[in-house]
Amino acid sequence: MRKARPKKRILLPDPKFNDILVTKFVNNLMLRGKKTVAYNIFYDAIAIVDDKLEEEGLEVWKKALSNVTPAVEVRSRRIGGATFQIPSEIRPGRKMSIGMKNLINFAKKRHEKSMAQKLAGEIMAGFKDEGGAFKKKEDTHRMAEANKAFSHFRF
Repeated sequence: MRKARPKKRILLPDPKFNDILVTKFVNNLMLRGKKTVAYNIFYDAIAIVDDKLEEEGLEVWKKALSNVTPAVEVRSRRIGGATFQIPSEIRPGRKMSIGMKNLINFAKKRHEKSMAQKLAGEIMAGFKDEGGAFKKKEDTHRMAEANKAFSHFRF
């Protein structure tokens, strides 16, 4: 590499829960720089989860996020004219980022009125080990398991 790696930016914790993980999630949720809107969506979703489940909303969200976070992924690698799907471990930062993005993307695809309700629904589904984001994680793990024979090609 010719240039030095960029410095890691320091994220400030969110105002309500004082948690950096919430800030990362809200940054992924945000569209067109509307951070206040993203915070409102997230806080409303946590309030909905609080009402529907007897446990605390933030803890439910953290458990759901850990449930939908994959541990391995498959990467395509071309070897001798054939393309192999090679399973590899994911580094922790990328792992959490993939989990957050899956949770948000599958929340957007749900059929509820507001984004806060969609996100709350996907959080509760992830908490109960169901829903689109959890299914995506299971599919990824299943693909990695099926291609375990090619893991010696790891790069």
